[in-house]
Amino acid sequence: MLRVLGSPKTLCDGITRRESLVAGGLSLFGLTLGDYLRAKDNQPVSGKKLHFGQAKSVILLFLYGSPSQLEFADMKPDAPEEIRGEFKGIRSTLPGCDVCELLPHTSKIMHKVGVIRSMTHKYPIHGVAYATTGTPTIDVPMELNPHDNRHWPFIGSVVNYLESKGRPGAKAVPDNVALPFPFSSQRAGEVPRAGPYGAFLGSKYNPHFTQFVGKANRKITKTLRDMTEEFAEPYVGTDPDCRFTLGEGTQLPADVTVDRLNARKSLLEQFEYQREKRGKVVETEHDSLRQSAYAMIANEKVRQALDVRKEPAKVREGYGHTLFGQSCLAARRLVEAGSKFVTVFWDEYGYAGSGWDTHWEHYPRMRNELMPGFDRGYSGLIADLDDRGLLDETLVLVMSEHGRTPKISKAKGGGRDHWSQAYTTLLAGAGVARGKVLGKTDSIGGTVVDSPVSPKDVLTTTYHLLGIDPETMLADKVGRPQPLVPEGRLIEGILG
Repeated sequence: MLRVLGSPKTLCDGITRRESLVAGGLSLFGLTLGDYLRAKDNQPVSGKKLHFGQAKSVILLFLYGSPSQLEFADMKPDAPEEIRGEFKGIRSTLPGCDVCELLPHTSKIMHKVGVIRSMTHKYPIHGVAYATTGTPTIDVPMELNPHDNRHWPFIGSVVNYLESKGRPGAKAVPDNVALPFPFSSQRAGEVPRAGPYGAFLGSKYNPHFTQFVGKANRKITKTLRDMTEEFAEPYVGTDPDCRFTLGEGTQLPADVTVDRLNARKSLLEQFEYQREKRGKVVETEHDSLRQSAYAMIANEKVRQALDVRKEPAKVREGYGHTLFGQSCLAARRLVEAGSKFVTVFWDEYGYAGSGWDTHWEHYPRMRNELMPGFDRGYSGLIADLDDRGLLDETLVLVMSEHGRTPKISKAKGGGRDHWSQAYTTLLAGAGVARGKVLGKTDSIGGTVVDSPVSPKDVLTTTYHLLGIDPETMLADKVGRPQPLVPEGRLIEGILG
């Protein structure tokens, strides 16, 4: 597709000169001007009426490393011990959907949740990018290289991009925020992981990552292959004074007040005015990032939303005093403040291969580290949103890269390895049917036997609920039109 740089000039019919030239090149790809404008306008296609646009916002809870479907919401109590493991199921408020005994609080809110037990795809690697972007394939080199030019933009970045079209200036509360710290930044010894970035949309559309301010008040022992080490682990417990702040590059230096910042900005604008008088200046990505940073630094509303200490003690306790729980609380506060897409990553901390990647010490880590924090954080979020009347307009997704092997390994403490043939995802709110289970796996939770669902289907359904036509086209770095999610389909069976 032809791409014309420079400032847009509106023609008499309301179409910009740039758009007319871009669209003129679409015939090279079999698209007409009408196709382009229909995609651009983000209007729903006919027949797609099921709760289209009901979600005013999305909270994505991404459990990096991936929990076991057999110890989540697809229990197999009649399977052999080497499959079912040590933990038993308990009844939940959703008939026919027992959950792990380590999820007592979650068991009480399952009637508000939609469960997909038939997630499946062919990439058993830590493909956060595959699960959260439109990229049609993933491999290990892509997984380990956020700058690989084959990557597609993160769903939060796409939402941010589409929301910003036609809106002058930066929004008061960013539409793409990620907690609790920059993704893959707290793991030692290996390169950063790919996934939540703007990709061909540009770094301007990377999430606004927060920083966690606080201390862990509990310790845990972790194993990685032949190494074992004790860590102060915020995912197990944090001090009550913990909170979140704006990410690196968007914080005021200690000696700079907002008034001083505004004075600096005024001086800079005078220089910019003189520069523009000498000739037309095209806004660069750096300019846009700088303006966005100014908006966030000076925005008291964002800072207030991230300061979870302002919540009543009872509310904070309902989410649990862990990094995940308090991140979920901050996500709710950001949504209330007006953010469109908020992501909470349960990320690796300390060792690589931590998070929910339980190749080693599966049982002790599930019991002492992972499940209790998830149980309080997730149940607290769902209950709190519902109590505030926000659940019907807020889509809450619990996602991961894949599932885990049905058979337990003989690794230290037991282990479950990567398994993408069958796993479980939870959805709630904003058009998702309350108390519904979709899909089925075989007797050992290893193979989908009914209603297979791809991660791409979850993304497509998310766009639909946000009121974004999944057939919308984006231009990649060389101007080629790309669909938001190739081969994704609306999961009508989970809506209601």
